[in-house]
Amino acid sequence: MNTILIISAALFVLMMIVIIVATIIFLRHNNKDDRHLKTMQILQQSIQSAMSDIRSQITMLLNNNADEINKRMDKLTSQTEYKLKEISQQVEKRLTEGFEKTSSIFTDVIKRLAIIDSAQKKLNELSSNVVSLQEVLVDKRSRGAFGEVQLTALINNLLPENNYAMQHTLSNGTRVDCMLFLPEPSGHIAIDSKFPLESYRKINNHKLDAHEQTKAQQQFKQDIKKHLQDIAQKYIIPGETSDGAIMFIPSEAIFAEIHANYVDLIELSHRLHVWMVSPTTMMAVLTTASAVLKDAARRKQVHIIQEHLIGLSKDFARFQKRMDNLARHINQAQTDVEEVHRSSRKITSRFDKIEKVELGDTTKLPDD
Repeated sequence: MNTILIISAALFVLMMIVIIVATIIFLRHNNKDDRHLKTMQILQQSIQSAMSDIRSQITMLLNNNADEINKRMDKLTSQTEYKLKEISQQVEKRLTEGFEKTSSIFTDVIKRLAIIDSAQKKLNELSSNVVSLQEVLVDKRSRGAFGEVQLTALINNLLPENNYAMQHTLSNGTRVDCMLFLPEPSGHIAIDSKFPLESYRKINNHKLDAHEQTKAQQQFKQDIKKHLQDIAQKYIIPGETSDGAIMFIPSEAIFAEIHANYVDLIELSHRLHVWMVSPTTMMAVLTTASAVLKDAARRKQVHIIQEHLIGLSKDFARFQKRMDNLARHINQAQTDVEEVHRSSRKITSRFDKIEKVELGDTTKLPDD
């Protein structure tokens, strides 16, 4: 509003100046006498006076406007400072919360890193163990020993020691990894461990071309077939062993590969009476063998149980006889006690009469 007044005053002064200047010019051109000069001087003085008043008013308006602007600036400054203070507090609060969350997350990350580091160490140890196992399985003798150890662990956990023998020598001079001593009709069953790892790795090597893959499959099939034939020839002896033997394969993967893709090998094993088993199926076989042994042990004890039952029957008959005699003696003792009690009453009655001096009474007492 003050700015509009200042602009209006300035325009008014400007218009007055223009009018006065135009009047002066006009008078100078038309009249040059003293009267006109005086008029011009009066006008000039009036203009100067008006200009002075306008200047003072403008100055006053400017001062008032400056004061109002200063007040508004002070108010705006205080409001700005208040808002900045609130913003600063909010920012500080958010930063504190963010720092706490960051610290918590960082702590959690450190814990997880520690867990990951521990897991990494275990993975490194496992990797080294796997490498060591691979080094062991490269050698055929080591693979054989690995299979025998696994077989021994399974048998030790499921069968009594007197029902099997490790590295048992047969009458034909061959030595089998394990011989199970089962009762008839099962008989003695030979178990031999075979681990065809090299040929199995070849058939699972995807870098080989089709021809090499076919060749590897044929080699794997030939190895399994040879193992089956060797077990049938060496460890099935009529009159000494059962009519069948067990081929223990210490790898579930190899066992699954044979049953999934080599049906002819399964048929050959049935014809040769050589049953292929994995660690899992071996547990089932040994569990069944354990049940057979327990049943045979119970059958061996049947006659002993019968003898004890017969003896128990005789003892019970003697007990019944003695119990009858005891009952008879107890009945006789009860009768004797009653007779003694009757005699006691009679004696007591006689003593009572004697005390009362009733000797003249000729009444006889009963004799019983």
